[in-house]
Amino acid sequence: MLRIHFTTEDLARTRLAARPDPLWEIAASLHRLQSQLGRCAHAAWYRDARDAIATRQLGAEVRKLLFPLFPRATYFPDFLTPAEASHGLDSGLDAILDTPPSRVRHEIGLLDQVRTVPADMYRLADNDIRADLVAVLRKYHNAVIAPYADRMQARLDAECARRGRDLLHGGAEALLGALKPAMRWKAPVLEVEYGGGLDRDLHLGGRGLLLIPSYFCWQKPVSFADPDLPPVLLYPPAPSAPAPPPRPAEASLSALLGRTRAAVLRTVTHGATNSEIARAVSVSTANASHHTTVLRDSGLIASHRHANTVLHTLTPAGAALLRLPDQDRRSTCRTADGPTAPVRGRGPAPGVTSRRDLGR
Repeated sequence: MLRIHFTTEDLARTRLAARPDPLWEIAASLHRLQSQLGRCAHAAWYRDARDAIATRQLGAEVRKLLFPLFPRATYFPDFLTPAEASHGLDSGLDAILDTPPSRVRHEIGLLDQVRTVPADMYRLADNDIRADLVAVLRKYHNAVIAPYADRMQARLDAECARRGRDLLHGGAEALLGALKPAMRWKAPVLEVEYGGGLDRDLHLGGRGLLLIPSYFCWQKPVSFADPDLPPVLLYPPAPSAPAPPPRPAEASLSALLGRTRAAVLRTVTHGATNSEIARAVSVSTANASHHTTVLRDSGLIASHRHANTVLHTLTPAGAALLRLPDQDRRSTCRTADGPTAPVRGRGPAPGVTSRRDLGR
């Protein structure tokens, strides 16, 4: 069990990542390749990934370099998932290259206490050798992560929309309270199921917490082993319920607006940008912009500029057009609760105080 202790200042600084972290996703995806757990949920990706790795002749590098560095164990080095990766893959890889050699040696040593690593792993303290690792991480990302970028972002968009409503209606405590079943909010502590028999406390101390929804994380959230690093919590977002078949009112809406424009209007229900609409409706960003312009000129949506993006929301007329008769309204609920997977392998070595297994 990981217990994350919040102060009032920490609640004010709790935030949600709006896009996938490429290095965390690399790490989580490597765990999916090494485990049967989560295989069904990622079956299509697993087949595509194996084919891409074979086609690009990455098999040896994945097995001999990446699997030993990212084992399904109670720990893997923190320097492999730097905070800078939130700004993109290039920033994250640059941060790996800039990691002090002493820290690399120390964290490889911690990994060696949990899972025996090849002796030449310590050579990663050398910048030139680490440059080779960075090159492999980039090739792996391009081969198996990048082709799924749109699907990953769409999953995170849906999660952010859900959690944004929690935050809007109940503040940070409501957001934290909705992160079930792997997490339980017992103010002022967030209890996180870690597994492996590990028990630790993380005091945020006013730093806040960055919640990172992850496409490849499975069942159990993950945090850094080093409590002095910027606090993050990687977690699997709630699964989306399958879309119901069109109902008569929706068919009428499609007949009135056209199927694509009706889909755009529905996508704007909880607020969406042009890029989010494009991913949800499977059109180009330029096409999405055209449809939102028509809907705005018709008085069905309103557009608000925020930083470098434009957020579209429903007007009362747009909401009324989408509203279904009471007798047609339905609500469906699907839970992702399942049996907790047994933890395998050795426990943490002395000095290793945190679990870093990405959703065992």
